[in-house]
Amino acid sequence: MAGTEPGGTAGGLARQAKLVILGRPNVGKSTLFNRLVGKRVALVDDRPGVTRDRREGEGRLFDLAFTVVDTAGLEEAEVESLEGRMRAQSAAALADASVALFLVDARAGITEGDRHFARWLREEARVPVILVANKAEGRAADAGLLEAFALGLGEPVALSAEHGEGLADLFAALAPHLPPPGAAEEGGPAEDPEAAPLQLAIVGRPNAGKSTLINRLLGEERLLTGPEAGITRDAIRIPWSFEGRPVHLIDTAGQRRRAKVEDRLERLAVQDAERAVDFAEVVVLLLDATRGLEAQDLRIADRVLAEGRALLVALNKWDVAEDQSRLFNGVRAALEEGLAQVKGVPLLAVSARTGKGLDALVRAAFDARARWSRRIPTAKLNRWFEAAIARTPPPAPGGRRIRLRYITQARTRPPTFIVFGTRLDALPRSYERYLVNALRDELDLGGIPVRLTLRSARNPFDA
Repeated sequence: MAGTEPGGTAGGLARQAKLVILGRPNVGKSTLFNRLVGKRVALVDDRPGVTRDRREGEGRLFDLAFTVVDTAGLEEAEVESLEGRMRAQSAAALADASVALFLVDARAGITEGDRHFARWLREEARVPVILVANKAEGRAADAGLLEAFALGLGEPVALSAEHGEGLADLFAALAPHLPPPGAAEEGGPAEDPEAAPLQLAIVGRPNAGKSTLINRLLGEERLLTGPEAGITRDAIRIPWSFEGRPVHLIDTAGQRRRAKVEDRLERLAVQDAERAVDFAEVVVLLLDATRGLEAQDLRIADRVLAEGRALLVALNKWDVAEDQSRLFNGVRAALEEGLAQVKGVPLLAVSARTGKGLDALVRAAFDARARWSRRIPTAKLNRWFEAAIARTPPPAPGGRRIRLRYITQARTRPPTFIVFGTRLDALPRSYERYLVNALRDELDLGGIPVRLTLRSARNPFDA
């Protein structure tokens, strides 16, 4: 987890690398500052202009230690005005920095102010500038994230300072520009980004055995269970450790088909379960092996994948299932057909009552998170891209070639890629599916959501 207690001396802060946070008003600079220093120091409000002076604190991101500087929002204004003086403070902070973070609001999209200050940074900054697309949680931010590429500051780091998402990607972007772990005088024990607690949610229809499974993992009757459906109402988060690695287990209410949900309390419980999926990293869809795969199971799985979460499917009550081989193969075939957008979702057989297969299930969850969080080096990605195109060239509708120029990874969690080229509006969906399937098969992204966006290439320095 990012953050540590601030409170080092002024002298101690001055000896560390300095990270300055820049951006127009209300893009989340103070929220990110609070996240990095580990507690609510900077005042946060929806109104622009709350921060006026530079604010410094001792920041940490995993094993990187630095002085972090919160600045006033960059605004075009006369030097004599209050806004102009605030901008001068930001410029002074940049001059004294080791590295700068330029924040934009992915949900609001790129504004003319963002473009103006991106040009200013390209011309004036004498230190590395990392573009950060903040407020990037959920699909509503995808368009703004793609727009950010046009600022000419490289690939944006997708981040949610409010929810703490994307911190591993920020760490990877910052690490080359800051002193190595242990170089700072005021450091703490090193942390591995992969060592953050695994957020593991268990979902499924009522009475599939979700609470029983979690109790078995914990080794105690932590959650109420019984033969009655619908005992669990709230999404319960329980800290746990598996083979020395931290896990947050999330139990959820059973989800019936919406048309059957009439009770207000059950409806609220289902909504709570859906929110739990939003904040999970890996989701286990638990099936009742005595009932097989039903349409509601596919609806739940489809929603998990639509939210971009890594999915595992577990057949519970395997100890009492009949004709196991036929059942397993039948469920596998139904998943491949019903979840056509993601091939190869892992399917495991478990028994919450006896503990069979549960260790393998948790190990599979850690493996799924690693692939879900994976960033592929740009050079390797484009070598794969060139080979994929050479193997199966894109069609030429009307005799005119579609040119696919290069590919970049826009974000992780889930892996999201952008293909740049010309005449991409004529590229058939079947060819897009070919690229996505080849990505999964050849770059170890099988069984997780992969998103691909097509964009016409343009030179951002023409602005």
